[in-house]
Amino acid sequence: MRKVLRSGMEAIELHDERSGAVAVFAHRGATLLDWRVRDGSELVALTDGFVSAEELASQNGVRNGILAPFPNRIADGRYRFDGRDHDLLPGVPAADRLIYHGFLRTMDLKVANVQETTAGISVLFTGAIAADAFPGYPFALKFNVRVSFAARSIGLTVTATNVGERAAPYAAGWHPYFRLGDAPLDSLELTIPASRCVVTDAKLLPLDGEAAFLPVDEASLPDFRQPRPLGAAVIDGCYAGAAPGADGLIRSRLRDPATGRQLTIWQRGGLTHVFTGDTLARDARRAIAIEPVEAMTDAFNRPDCARDIRLSPGATSSFACGVGFDVDAARTSSTSSSNRFSATTA
Repeated sequence: MRKVLRSGMEAIELHDERSGAVAVFAHRGATLLDWRVRDGSELVALTDGFVSAEELASQNGVRNGILAPFPNRIADGRYRFDGRDHDLLPGVPAADRLIYHGFLRTMDLKVANVQETTAGISVLFTGAIAADAFPGYPFALKFNVRVSFAARSIGLTVTATNVGERAAPYAAGWHPYFRLGDAPLDSLELTIPASRCVVTDAKLLPLDGEAAFLPVDEASLPDFRQPRPLGAAVIDGCYAGAAPGADGLIRSRLRDPATGRQLTIWQRGGLTHVFTGDTLARDARRAIAIEPVEAMTDAFNRPDCARDIRLSPGATSSFACGVGFDVDAARTSSTSSSNRFSATTA
């Protein structure tokens, strides 16, 4: 590990000397800026992160951001918790009341601990928010973000501890943008083992109650239970009811049939949001966001999510997710991988 300044962004660079793999994380939000892995003689770019301090500050697209204390949107920036109304956007007119993906991604975190083993390296980022730090969120939290890096994988564990005197609403997630080198997004295949889709209104807010869920074969979002080319599909939606493996992990896969390269994105529980990046200010549809999230959009306002988002005083909540790279042995679209990534939590 070494400290670097990348286009004005203070960061740490993690490097695997044997394989040449490298990952760069900004101190701002422990945001992944770059990840490259060796495949033969090529160092393959696997993410599309912020490229400058200005872009990081703008947060356009929330590239590779860690999402806490809430993922996705909160309707009109308002919610009610334990009998009190909260406004995350005080004084903001109705037309501009859009807030999403929490505060952690904008915070400058410290590196508190580094551990190296023969398998890789893990880095602990720490930070905290006070009860008066953000309008509409009068709760005090301590954050730990554990990043694990190896020759072909990255793992994240996002942990929050309620250090305040009253319960807090809380959920986490990750917003990575994945690519497989320079392969066009339309040519890639996606697999998500989800049985349901989340149904939303015109503001991308889920419908009330059970109306928010439809079987994937009845919904407008594509069904990715079996590998399916992305093609020209424009997607900004969420998948739920995914079947975990025997180890309790949900696995989605992004694959380039031309090269056999693939990414396995894993998460311990939650939902998976997919965004094809069509509205990004830079390089639209260059990469796809496959986002492990702990709770659905607008969870702070949903009675069916009340128990899951409640973090009692002194309590701790952790959400683990990550990604691994591998290559099909035969490198053909008709042959499945004989050496699939085996995920472990960070």
